[in-house]
Amino acid sequence: MDLADGDLATRDGNRAVVDAALERLGRLDAVVANAGFQHVAPIAEFPEERWDALVALLLTSPFLLAKYAWDALAAGGDGRFLVIASVHGLVASPFKAGYVAAKHGVLGLVKVLALEGATVGISASALCPAYVRTPLVEEQIADQARAHGLSEERVLEDVILAPQAVKRLLEPSEVAAAAAYLLGPGGRAVSGTPFLMDLGWTAR
Repeated sequence: MDLADGDLATRDGNRAVVDAALERLGRLDAVVANAGFQHVAPIAEFPEERWDALVALLLTSPFLLAKYAWDALAAGGDGRFLVIASVHGLVASPFKAGYVAAKHGVLGLVKVLALEGATVGISASALCPAYVRTPLVEEQIADQARAHGLSEERVLEDVILAPQAVKRLLEPSEVAAAAAYLLGPGGRAVSGTPFLMDLGWTAR
């Protein structure tokens, strides 16, 4: 199977991508949990099925990937488990109940993985960027405009970037470079903690 074919919202899908990676590569040095989506709505109108889907993909999937890959990651003596989390694992924004709750939860999961992994040669960390210039963020501009009653032209500056000290979007290449650091030799000492790329968001 192609590694992109697994449905990470299901147990079978998570197991399948781990099995496929092992079959293709013969070992696992690292797992990066990076699947995600967003839903923006007030709490009273937040669809319950969207809550379930967000928790399944953003929290349950990293747990299942870690569970199914654990022995293979431990076999090499320097396994890495990296969750692409979010600054929303540490702070909250309105209209994002499912996303914020799941991201807070996955930081707790990373702490547990780090503690359990310490004795078997696995480190776990969570990369927590602010808003990144991706299709996901671009879609949020329209969603936030509806939720806040603002024009799309004002949303980026007045809503999206408002909490940040540095008023810009992160570039995907910056996040990729941070992930490469965490997965490389320099990241061996980083385990159980969020690695922030928040452009000053949490400094306030």
